[in-house]
Amino acid sequence: MSSDWIEVPRSQSRERALELLYEADRKERSVDIVVTDQAAPIDEYTQVLLDAVKTFTARSEELIDKNSTSWPIDRLAVLDRLILVLALSELQMEEHPPKAVVMNEAVELAKTFCSDESPSFVNGVLSACVKELEG
Repeated sequence: MSSDWIEVPRSQSRERALELLYEADRKERSVDIVVTDQAAPIDEYTQVLLDAVKTFTARSEELIDKNSTSWPIDRLAVLDRLILVLALSELQMEEHPPKAVVMNEAVELAKTFCSDESPSFVNGVLSACVKELEG
């Protein structure tokens, strides 16, 4: 990877990836176009996360739909869905951080950006999905 990358904590990379995914979703544009349109460059791990989302979205959404018993995926709040896809995509990367770290970060994103019920919903769905990924 390029030495021109900006280094930031991974929690900030996850937050930035979520922001870019949300912008792409709302504008109905590809995340690549949204990234290209950014005034400031993104950091290396944000790009790694966005690449993982591109690679693993279909499998992540399949897991979410199967394990979100209360709501079909198309009825989930946008940010809840994006947080789940982001976390599950990160967990499917070949060299991913510990699952507890990824799950905790997803819950923290839900606490910051979503409704009061979202953190426990995200945690429950992620836990079920992780069990299936490990199985």
